[in-house]
Amino acid sequence: MTAQARNRPAAIRIVIPFVVRHWLEQPWRTAAVIAGFLGATLSDLFMPVYSGRLIDALTSGASDDAAHRAAIRAFGAIVALGALSITLRMGGLQALVPFTLRTMSDVARNAFARVQRFSTDWHANSFAGSTVRKITRGMWALDLLNDTVLMALLPSLVVLFGSMILLGLHWPVLGVVIAIGSVIYVAMTVLFSVRYIAPAARVSNAWDTKVGGTLADAMTCNAVVKSFGAELREDSRLDGVISRWGRRVRRTWLRYNATGAAQLVVLLCFRTSVIGGAILLWAAGRATPGDVTYVLTSYYVIHAYLRDVGMHINNLQRSVNDMEELVQIHDEPLGIVDAVDAREIVIEGGRIVFDDVTFHYGGHRRPLYDGLSIEIRAGERVGLVGRSGSGKTTFVKLVQRLYDVSGGQILIDGQDIAHATQQSLRSQIAIVQQDPILFHRTLAENIAYGRPGASMAAIEQAARLANAHDFIMRLPKAYGTLVGERGVKLSGGERQRVALARAFLADAPVLILDEATSSLDSESEALIQQAMERLMKGRTSIVIAHRLSTVRSMDRILVFDHGEIVEQGTHAALTARPGGIYRSLFERQVTEFGQNAAAG
Repeated sequence: MTAQARNRPAAIRIVIPFVVRHWLEQPWRTAAVIAGFLGATLSDLFMPVYSGRLIDALTSGASDDAAHRAAIRAFGAIVALGALSITLRMGGLQALVPFTLRTMSDVARNAFARVQRFSTDWHANSFAGSTVRKITRGMWALDLLNDTVLMALLPSLVVLFGSMILLGLHWPVLGVVIAIGSVIYVAMTVLFSVRYIAPAARVSNAWDTKVGGTLADAMTCNAVVKSFGAELREDSRLDGVISRWGRRVRRTWLRYNATGAAQLVVLLCFRTSVIGGAILLWAAGRATPGDVTYVLTSYYVIHAYLRDVGMHINNLQRSVNDMEELVQIHDEPLGIVDAVDAREIVIEGGRIVFDDVTFHYGGHRRPLYDGLSIEIRAGERVGLVGRSGSGKTTFVKLVQRLYDVSGGQILIDGQDIAHATQQSLRSQIAIVQQDPILFHRTLAENIAYGRPGASMAAIEQAARLANAHDFIMRLPKAYGTLVGERGVKLSGGERQRVALARAFLADAPVLILDEATSSLDSESEALIQQAMERLMKGRTSIVIAHRLSTVRSMDRILVFDHGEIVEQGTHAALTARPGGIYRSLFERQVTEFGQNAAAG
């Protein structure tokens, strides 16, 4: 076991308080469930008392009315207690169903909401499939935990303590025997679960999560797998993960089996002590046949509950282990959070100012930006160029506040974005990415994502402006066509045009175009360039481009190098600068284009 694993808090100490907090959100249902199952358990607890009285009445040797009445009363009490137990248990079960469903739904919704709000870095470093597995496994573990604690473990403990008290009042020695046996059994079960089973279960759960991540990773990238004929390689990769998962799970299950065997040995010793004690009391004339019946019936009730207590504690530990990763999602810091005094930002002109901004990525000693200051005027079209890693993409991510600056401030229309709500900021910035991501939903839903209440006429108008309407109408279901996961059923140019249509419909005052024409054929590039020109009119536009032809018509071009803006100006001014970075990049692209054209 690693030092990190040894230093982690016991799962039960973080999971149980988390679950109880959710129980307290439904106080009346929680009370109804507990009352139902505890009431039914108390009814079962008094069954042996009246069973003993019935046997005493039947074996008293008397045939008078008093014996008959005693037998009838005992019999009536047994029937009444049985009926009460059934009624209360059914009431508890009826309350448990909506109680558990509500708790599972709340936990899943909260986890999803939190994951949606985690930082860009968190999502970049996490497997989507693994995260889904953590949430779904934790949901169903909560169902098992609720059943175990409320329907089984709590009633079992009531029976154990109640039987111990009732027997102890009649025969203190038997009460002590039951107390000692119960404590030994429960303590042993808890110790085995926490110290022996839990560490193995935690490791097997981690590998279960890896299985989900490996499956999702391969399926999401299936197009790449097919393009390299790598199906057998991915089969082998999954086989390796599943083999290691199997070894960890096998160890966990074998530990469950070993714990069960130890529990059976303790129960055998316990049974021998209690039944032997009852026989000795009878032989000494200190117990009637009814008393012995009472002891035996009580013991068999205790035995059943004790045996179940072992199973319940194991189930509790299992559900706690399965929920641990889900609870950690709730405890994970969001990374980027709204300030306490955050307000909705109102963007009208879209003037963007970087005021002495310092920024460095986590784990990097040297800042990427060190005192960066620049102003983008309202309605200005600005191109960002530079070599890979020079700071272009980080610039637009900071505008969206996907990261917080280390120093200085970023202002939009004079408002510090650090004091604006993230939702209001991002809803007023439209972005078209280099590789647009579409939902596996209809084209209409994807276009309307930035404005969910948009009419069909508005959706179609946005598509026309983005030069997407014609190809959409050629599809079998037109705007009702499902695009596949991440839009895989569309070509790259079609996805770009759908993303542009989404930006048109969003009608945001600030627009970011991130390599929107890279890796496209000439016809698609021309259509998208035309749509981009329409889209940028009247908006503050930031265009990241490797193809410098994309930014030739910009009002201003910012040239980045190692986190600094080393040149800025129009295309004509920058190409006229001898020895400039932009000029060298432009000349290289012109040369490459000429060579490619000649080769073609």
